[in-house]
Parts: sequence; C-alpha cells; structure tokens
Amino acid sequence: MTELPGGRINKVVRIGNTVRRRPPGRPDDARALLSHLEERGWTGAPRFLGVDNEGRQMLTYVPGWAPLPTLALRPAENQVTPPGVLSDESLVGVAKLVREFHDLTAGTPLADDQETLCHNDLCPNNTVFRDTGDGTYRPVAFIDWDDSTPGPRIHDVADICWAYPAARFAPDRPEPRTLGRLMRLMCDAYGLADRSELIATVLARHDQTWRGIADLADAGHRGYQRLRDLGAVESGRASYDWTAAHRVELERALRDG
Repeated sequence: MTELPGGRINKVVRIGNTVRRRPPGRPDDARALLSHLEERGWTGAPRFLGVDNEGRQMLTYVPGWAPLPTLALRPAENQVTPPGVLSDESLVGVAKLVREFHDLTAGTPLADDQETLCHNDLCPNNTVFRDTGDGTYRPVAFIDWDDSTPGPRIHDVADICWAYPAARFAPDRPEPRTLGRLMRLMCDAYGLADRSELIATVLARHDQTWRGIADLADAGHRGYQRLRDLGAVESGRASYDWTAAHRVELERALRDG
C-alpha cells in the first residue's frame, strides 16, 4: 500500500492497480457518474470498482503524471515537470476533454435540469498527463470527481481558463493580454462561442471558492482548516482581486485577440 501525495482533503492510497479513498459526501452520485462514463466508453476518468472492507471507494489507478498541488496551482518546487504539460497543445487537450464529458452527461438524468454535469474542481493537480510517445506529455484524464454537480457548461470552462494558464506562469501572474489569448485558445478548443460572461464567471468562481473554504473551515472541517492555514483563503482572494483589476484588459484580449 502506498499513500498517494497531494490529498489535502482526503487521504488516498494505492493498492496494486487500484486507488482507495473515503467516499465523498454524495457517494451514489459519484458512482453513478463514473459508471455512466464507463458505459459510454470514455477513458478520461477512473473506473468505479466498488467498496472495500474498510468502506473506502475502490477506483482504477490511472497511470501517468499529476502535479502535486500548491496554493499557486503550480507543480511543487521539488517536482520535475515533464515537457509539454502546460503547453498550448495541452491547454487545447484539456478543453477538448472537458467538452467530451460535458457532451456525455448533457441531457441525461445526471445533469438534472441543467446544461450538463460539471466537475467543479478542474485544475492541473486533478489532471493526469501521459507521455504521447515522443517525450511530450498531454492530458488524458481527470480525477477527484467528488464535487461534481449539475450546472452550466461555463462553470467548468471558466475554471480551466484560469487554473491551467495560471499554473503555467505561477508564482507570477501572466500579462493580461497573454492570459486572454490562452483563454481564447481554450474557448476555441471547447467550442464556447459566447464568451461575454466568461470573466464574470471566473470572478464568481474565485469568490465562491475562497468563501467556501472559509465557511467549511469555520464549520470545523479539518481538511478545509488545513487549507485555510496554508493560505488558501488569502490566495483565492488575491486571484479575485487580480482578475477584477484586469477585467477590462482580459475581456478585450478574449474578444479581440
């Protein structure tokens, strides 16, 4: 048994070719989603294998490379990042993977009365990258589906348009025009035609994230208390403030190139 690094909310271990973790708050929802994606033949998520004798979820282990999480969403300093992980081509690959699972859940009971089912925590450390055969790494799967809920497509698109380009430049912020270009690249790859609400949604997601961490920490959730102690609330507020300060520039770059 090997404890997998990076789980700041939930302890995760690997046993053979399986991953074991405590079930999420809505275990039936997570099981239904992963089972649906498996039935549709989608390989971009782990397979649900059942529950072990300790009550832990058993999932297939997805081989590849995933960055350890940091508050800046960049790989940990002692990690060697494989080539191509945050290249333009990888950003395009992330957007296409998101579009695939959105399309697979849209119009199904999983989406309820919403557009689709959203992952709600898409970022590099919830992404598995794999060598394509020439030494460059590209995204192949998303993990940690615990927070998935029905919602509008733009929620996940806003998350990826911030988290992956931000990780590319962390700990510094990218020049707003550059970030706008990368956001546009990802929107093009996803096929999001109307980007008029994208930056507003990025801001709303920043605000929701840091407030959610603060509220859960105040309620006594140890994992979120750990995140707060690590500075996640301050980091989230800083991301909100930076995006708000450069909103006009980002929207112009997103719209005009």
